[in-house]
Order: sequence, then C-alpha cells, then structure tokens
Amino acid sequence: MTVESTAARTPRRSAGSKAGTTGTKAAGTTGTKRTTRTTAKKGTRAADPELVQLLTPEGQRVKNAEYDKYVAGITPEELRGLYRDMVLTRRFDAEATALQRQGELGLWASLLGQEAAQIGSGRALNDDDYVFPTYREHGVAWCRGVDPTNLLGMFRGVNNGGWDPGSNNFHLYTIVIGSQTLHATGYAMGVAKDGADSAVIAYFGDGASSQGDVAESFTFSAVYNAPVVFFCQNNQWAISEPTEKQTRVPLYQRAQGFGFPGVRVDGNDVLACLAVTKWALERARSGEGPTLVEAYTYRMGAHTTSDDPTRYRHDDERAAWEAKDPILRLRRYLEASNHADEGFFAELEAESEALGKRVREAVRAMPDPDHFAIFENVYADGHALVDEERAQFAAYQASFADAEGV
Repeated sequence: MTVESTAARTPRRSAGSKAGTTGTKAAGTTGTKRTTRTTAKKGTRAADPELVQLLTPEGQRVKNAEYDKYVAGITPEELRGLYRDMVLTRRFDAEATALQRQGELGLWASLLGQEAAQIGSGRALNDDDYVFPTYREHGVAWCRGVDPTNLLGMFRGVNNGGWDPGSNNFHLYTIVIGSQTLHATGYAMGVAKDGADSAVIAYFGDGASSQGDVAESFTFSAVYNAPVVFFCQNNQWAISEPTEKQTRVPLYQRAQGFGFPGVRVDGNDVLACLAVTKWALERARSGEGPTLVEAYTYRMGAHTTSDDPTRYRHDDERAAWEAKDPILRLRRYLEASNHADEGFFAELEAESEALGKRVREAVRAMPDPDHFAIFENVYADGHALVDEERAQFAAYQASFADAEGV
C-alpha cells in the first residue's frame, strides 16, 4: 500500500497556485485579497487566496522576509523527519479507516490532506506547551509522542481516551464542537497567572468557528492577554456545509474584531505551518497574547466514516487539491535539493507498512470492555436511577443467555 496520495499517480489539473504572503508581521493580514468560491454545485473553484507560503505545490522554495527566519536553521535531517511524520501519520490514518470499514472501529475521522497543517504546527511546539485537540488531530498526537494505537480505543468503544494528558501535554480528544477552545483559554489564563514560560494551542475546524464557544474564547483570551494560539484548520467543508456558508470574510480576519492578530497560512505547506506557528507561539510566550492561525487546507476524504462527501462536492474540486498534496510537494523539494535518496523512501515505505501491521494487530487484540462499566462513571457516589438502569440492563443481558438455553 503506497503512503502517498493518488495525486502522485493520476493526472491532475493545474493547481493555479499563487505563491504569496500576507503583509505586516504584526497582524499577518495586510494586502490579503478577499476571494469568493463558486458553489460546489457548479463544480468549479475560484482563484487561490493570498497566504503565507514557503514551499509551492511543485516543491520550490519561496522566500518570505517575515517568516524565513523561523525555518532558517532547519537541517536536511529535520526535513526528512517532517516528511517521515507526514507519511507515517497518513499510513496510520489509512489503516484506521480500513479498520472501521472492517467493523473493528465504530467510527473514524480521517485527517487525509491535512498532514502538513498538523505536523508543521505540532513540531513547532515546545515540550512544556499544552495542546487542546479536536477529534482529528492524529498528526499532532504523533508529534506529542502519543502512541497511535492509543488513539483508537475510544473509536472502538473500549475506553474514554486511552492516554494520560499530563504525560504528553496533549489533552484527550474533544467531541463537542468548539468547546476545547474554552478549555484552552482557561488553561492559558492559568499559565499566565503561574508565570510559566509556555504557551497553549487549541485546534478547531472551520465549522467550529461558527460556535459561540469559539467567540467567547476569543473575547476572554484577548481581554486577559492569554498565551494561546487558536489554530483553525480550514478544510473547506464543515461536514456538508462549505466555508462560504459559514462566513462573509476570511476566517483569520475575525481576529481583528477581538483585538488580536490573525494570519492565513498554506495548510498544505509543512514549512509554512511550522514557521507561522513558531511565530505565534513566540508571541504567546513573550506576553503578547493570542493569535489566530488559519491553515488553509482541504479535507480529502469524508468528514467521518459515516459521511458520504460525493453527495455535496464534486471530484474536480478534490482533483485540484490533490495537485497541492502536502506529502508530494515536500518529496519534490527533498529530491530537488538532494536531501533524500531512493533508499530513504524505500526504508520509510517499509516502516509505514510495519506501522500499519502493528496498528491492525493492536486493535484486534483490544479486550472488550465490561458491559457494566458505563454505569460506574456517571456519579461519584451511588444514584438510585443509575442503580435501576443497571438492573434493567443486567436483565436485558441475561435474556440472551436464557434464549441460548432454550
């Protein structure tokens, strides 16, 4: 099983990508043109927006006076590391999707296409920074050292998370849309009161940007100058709702109304995501308050495995984004710069297959949970209604045994 996008093998339309940057460093917004996208019903797309980009879809390095310094010292080994991160994250994600289709997982939220946004931002973090994810940040979890198999317990229904958030400074996945931004803001306010030299980052999607929780987080973080970075992965579709049905202005511009800077970055460019996130985290650690980063990317697959994206978007839209595949563009850069050879890619292919095998075996070896454990985590003390429901469930379970004995 290949670990790269089908974009590497199938004909593509020209992406028409425009290499550009935002304006001043202070706000990262000056000079950005407002663009509109035609509806998915017409199957067309508008010109790409101006954004911070350091690596074009063709794998060419773009100079940027504001953000180059944040990746100036990156070594060939570190570049190969970023590529490895993205490839293995994609392989894990593909295996999890397959496991769900085989009935081993109840649900899965794929990150396909968003690897650069997650790996770039995840590798920008310091060890003592704290992460509040949604339910799709598998790449960030990888960067924080969370074993991929630990991400699958909740989706298999055998636990409520599967890892200790304190050991990796990576919070448990949040299913409620947008609520983690409030958690991140409160945690960041506590970090500031403690005088700690660390920052907090909250991940959310373009759909969550319409939630009141996000707006409240923006207000509190701005007023209290909280050291938090809001990292919005704009993958163009909030389930079946396109971004233009969510907002009349680019998402990063919303930060201006709350009194802090926003910047739009090419979410398929791992170098740009690394640089911009480093900049935003440095602002937070130095007491300059919150930043909104909009990673402009695309969800290549379904919202979750219960979704059918063919019902609301067209194949040509995906094909246009496949031409900007984050893994393929970094590979092109590595090859053009002689930073990686075929031996490296072959070894990584073998490593990715080994990872898939390990994930597959680990999931199938997970023990089934105790059927009655669900009643033990509702109240700290006993509760009459829970006791009644437990008894009813016990009788229901016993009815199967009675049926088998007949």
